[in-house]
Amino acid sequence: MPDTPRPVEINVLEVRSRNLVAREIVSGLSDAMPSLEAVWLRLNAALADVPALVSEVNRLSAVLVRVRRDRANLVAAGRACLSAERDAEPDPLYYLRDELRAQGQLPPDAWGRS
Repeated sequence: MPDTPRPVEINVLEVRSRNLVAREIVSGLSDAMPSLEAVWLRLNAALADVPALVSEVNRLSAVLVRVRRDRANLVAAGRACLSAERDAEPDPLYYLRDELRAQGQLPPDAWGRS
């Protein structure tokens, strides 16, 4: 069963835009109704969290792309090993070692050909 990635369902540009509009509205209302200063400060503090959350979503999305790529490469290396064994190649594990080395999981020149 293939690992079909689902697209990110969060439109971070739209989230940033809505956040900016909301902060502008809070600022305008704060000027118009200064007696509710504590409320406006709390709302502004809550809205101030959004840019950090958007940045974290972007970072995690990039990490997920790398993890999926590494997994796909390991699956391909595993399949290559099985094919190499079936074809009686002299070093069927070469493909797996090569991919593990490429992902930084083996030191250079470890276990066989480099």
